[in-house]
Amino acid sequence: MTTKQRFENILSWFAANMPVAESELHYANPFQLLVAVMLSAQCTDKRVNLVTPALFEAFPTPEAMAQASKDEVLKYIASVSYPNAKAEHLVAAAQRIASVYGGEVPDSIEELQTLAGVGRKTANVVCAVIWNQPTMAVDTHIFRVSERLGLTTNSKNPLQTEKQLVKYIPETVIPKAHHWLLLHGRYVCQARKPKCAQCGLTPYCRYYKN
Repeated sequence: MTTKQRFENILSWFAANMPVAESELHYANPFQLLVAVMLSAQCTDKRVNLVTPALFEAFPTPEAMAQASKDEVLKYIASVSYPNAKAEHLVAAAQRIASVYGGEVPDSIEELQTLAGVGRKTANVVCAVIWNQPTMAVDTHIFRVSERLGLTTNSKNPLQTEKQLVKYIPETVIPKAHHWLLLHGRYVCQARKPKCAQCGLTPYCRYYKN
């Protein structure tokens, strides 16, 4: 099986078996998604969804959060991972959105990465989810699943994985493919004990074959 055929088979399976694939973070606008994704770094979506309702009620806009202190934000997000750093980043990012971008979350990877606490993965998620741009965010799930399935080979870091994936995934499919791979890694192809017996991708999977 060629790499191209492997991609085609796997993407076709996902399209047939997971027609609805979207972020499990709760948000109502681009700013809320950006905040939620920033909070989700090394933290579960479930935990983030528990803290964001009160956070968004207290700071509904970038302008509102920009006027807050780090400690005021911290009390709402204390239960997530690395809350001190994240509180500091949220306030600084909100200040830049308010002062430089007129209160609107920028819609490019490059501009998003000028915000405090926003790396390439976060920027890719926001661009894909909000604006349906062909950006592939690579988290630990996608990094692992891509290697196991054989979609990537000897990838050393998320950027290498991203480049190998977007080479073969059609641009129109990339935003959904991100969620296909992520959700598959979260619920089926888990790190410690992949559920191969429940997986429909075993005919195409390099990990299962080996």
